[in-house]
Amino acid sequence: MHPLVILSAAEGISWKGTHPPVILSAVEGSPGKEHALSQKMNTYFVYIMTTQTNNVLYVGVTNNIERRIAEHKSHSIPGFTQKYRVDKCVYVEECGNINDALQREKQIKGWTRAKKFALINTINPDLRDLYE
Repeated sequence: MHPLVILSAAEGISWKGTHPPVILSAVEGSPGKEHALSQKMNTYFVYIMTTQTNNVLYVGVTNNIERRIAEHKSHSIPGFTQKYRVDKCVYVEECGNINDALQREKQIKGWTRAKKFALINTINPDLRDLYE
């Protein structure tokens, strides 16, 4: 598993919250600052998951990205992601508070499939699993 590291502030991404999101990505051998995701207080994550064939998208929010992705990968929580085997994390944003995270999740959920893939492509054009 590669560590998730902060790449950059979300420049050029439409954002209406009080704090701009930080875009996270797995970068093998990156000299970037490692990000202690599960230890940060008051940090929330908006994430996009897909299937191994990239034909289903799921947008979610969590305060513990590592735990939540592990739940998706183990298919331990009944529901949409278990039914459709959504278990590949392709996009993660960090938000400073729950209200911004929920607002961002709602915004992304309202987008077309093409716009969601355009967002994913800003940090992960190869649709690699960021939690592998």
